[in-house]
Amino acid sequence: MTTAHAQQTYDQSYAADRAEIEDLMARYLFAIDYFDWDAYVGTFAPDGELEFASGTSVGRDAIRQAVTSFSERIGQFYHTEDGKPALLRHVVLQSSIRVEGDKAWGRTLWVEMANNGPKDSMKMGTYGIYEDEFTKASGHWLIKKRRVLNEFLKGRQSGPGNPVADMDRLANAAAAGQ
Repeated sequence: MTTAHAQQTYDQSYAADRAEIEDLMARYLFAIDYFDWDAYVGTFAPDGELEFASGTSVGRDAIRQAVTSFSERIGQFYHTEDGKPALLRHVVLQSSIRVEGDKAWGRTLWVEMANNGPKDSMKMGTYGIYEDEFTKASGHWLIKKRRVLNEFLKGRQSGPGNPVADMDRLANAAAAGQ
């Protein structure tokens, strides 16, 4: 049996590619947490795809419509004791990123917290996995497809296998030209 690290080889550009992809993911989270929808949709390729519990949207205009609509309703689920919408913050914990030329794949564990606990204290809310495909266009990485898995919702869990192994199968098939 081989180790997970032994399955991956890294070329000289991997560090720069990974750094840009990690920055892209951070910009995505800051944009959603601060309602900066121009920046948010700018993290996606023009024909990018976003799949989350509310459905799938393709293209920046459709993605903007989906997330702004969801954002308008979030106060129904997350609110402070006085009924105002809670302040949400998303955090990524660890990511495995695979780069093959101008395509990349990622598996990232995320959590969301909000000030909707007792006396408006911080409460850990939701958690899950991002299953990502990235594309490099005009020299920059963008999200081609993001599948947001909410591990706490029935039918939105990852697995049963290791998500990184699934990512490696996709990247290996692409590298082999399949």
